[in-house]
Amino acid sequence: MNGRELSPETLALHADAELGDARSVAPPIFETSTFKAQSAGEFVEMATVPRHPAFYTRYNNPNHVQVVAVVAALEGAESGMLFSSGMAAISTAVLASVRAGDHVVAPRQVYPGTAHLLEDVLPRFGVEVARVERPDAAAFDAASIDRTKLYVLETPSNPLLEITDLRAVAGVARSRGIRTIVDSTLGTPINQQPLALGIDVVMHSATKYLGGHSDVIAGIVLGSRALIDSFWHTSIVLGGTSGPIEAWLILRGLRTLALRVERHNRNAQMLAEFLAQHRAVERVHYPGLQTHPQHEIARRQMRGYGGVLSFTLRGGYASAEAFMGKVKRVARAASLGGVESLAAHAASMWAGSLSEAQMSERGIDPGLVRLSVGIDAIEDVIDDVGRALG
Repeated sequence: MNGRELSPETLALHADAELGDARSVAPPIFETSTFKAQSAGEFVEMATVPRHPAFYTRYNNPNHVQVVAVVAALEGAESGMLFSSGMAAISTAVLASVRAGDHVVAPRQVYPGTAHLLEDVLPRFGVEVARVERPDAAAFDAASIDRTKLYVLETPSNPLLEITDLRAVAGVARSRGIRTIVDSTLGTPINQQPLALGIDVVMHSATKYLGGHSDVIAGIVLGSRALIDSFWHTSIVLGGTSGPIEAWLILRGLRTLALRVERHNRNAQMLAEFLAQHRAVERVHYPGLQTHPQHEIARRQMRGYGGVLSFTLRGGYASAEAFMGKVKRVARAASLGGVESLAAHAASMWAGSLSEAQMSERGIDPGLVRLSVGIDAIEDVIDDVGRALG
């Protein structure tokens, strides 16, 4: 199916139609570790073709193929690969893109798991990483050297919702022969399509919006067929393979992705506007607000601004803790992108993985609260948040 001919709502339902059992409305789950060949010749083909859909589930699985078909159609990608988590996905893509002696550039503000990959893992294998304070094209260009092989991006970023001008950064990368990988988890394939802006690889923590129901852990990378095939050799060694049941749950979540994201976008915008006027709130981080420093960039490259926002409370850590203790309908929980609204105090959530100095470097204020706005009636969410703010 050509992703430009059909709406996202239709693609989410039918992009994998030719891959499933023609008689089954809901796809079957291929809960098997290995598959039988009907002949010696077919066994050779199954064993040697990269990402054959039915050889051994660590290599691929029919449920994986269906998920990839849907997300690739939504992203306008040639191919993709499913993983057991978002970190397995981005770790495999990064490790398959660099070798000892290479140089990587990434913004200071990235998901803490990605930060550990960049700061702790890559240097152990002789890969140098430069971090830029501003996620813009000029900063990436200035930080690049002859050995730079990869830009690792994240937009919108977690938890400050910084926006990177993907077209501009991709232009710098192409002029220098540098590969680009973007974590588009908060953007979703509904709100933005990085590949259409010149990015080489797009990655999602499928745990979040793609699954959408807080019941599965998975990740996905997408790009050209040649590039994904090259990642496959690294993936089967690292072994971060998604199980077939997890893949099936992601596929089920994808069927309603466009509908859910539309509601997430509307709810988050309304809550952000409410918080921006509240006396207890010092600052709101949400690209849908005209006061956001990269609002114009977000307006150009996004169709919606997503369901995640963060806000800094006056009074710092104590105020954030007090707020977290008072919310009732909004759940106190990590993660994001589910149908329910979730609140997380950033300084508490990442205290075990980031020092106070590291959080300060990343702009994470002690009074920062991240809120993943669900598909609840927004009036109820605003009422709960307003009462908790006092």
